[in-house]
Amino acid sequence: MQNVLIGLGCGLAVALIVFIVLMIRLRELKASSEKEKDKLRQMLAARMELESEGLNKLKSENEELRKQNENLRISMQTYAQKPGRKELQRLNVYQKAVDRLIINSPGFGAAWQAALKESEDEFEKTYVGIQAFVRRLIPTKTDAQIIEIEDKQNKE
Repeated sequence: MQNVLIGLGCGLAVALIVFIVLMIRLRELKASSEKEKDKLRQMLAARMELESEGLNKLKSENEELRKQNENLRISMQTYAQKPGRKELQRLNVYQKAVDRLIINSPGFGAAWQAALKESEDEFEKTYVGIQAFVRRLIPTKTDAQIIEIEDKQNKE
């Protein structure tokens, strides 16, 4: 019976040592898992903070771009209302129409270029020489003035 008690005591001692070693390892494992969990929490908090800052930055940039867009829209409307803009737009429309006619009508291009050249030469002459001097002294009637005079004569 004494052998049984010695065997039981040795078995309990070994079991107690194994139990203590396992408890120490379990504590170390818990501590390392807690450290890992805290590290992951810190990483998650840092990432969320960075994403939050990035989102706030994008929102502020988006708002700034909206303001710039509105300012540009107002500037464009103001620019479109300036004197001479309507005439420039009309000239642009005329230029597109002339380009289409040149492409679509085979005989129009040559006639247009000749008429354009004559008009440019005549316009150049109005600034130099005797013709310019005469035009300043004697106002010439334009086609619009001739039409008005003819309309007045027809009414009478």
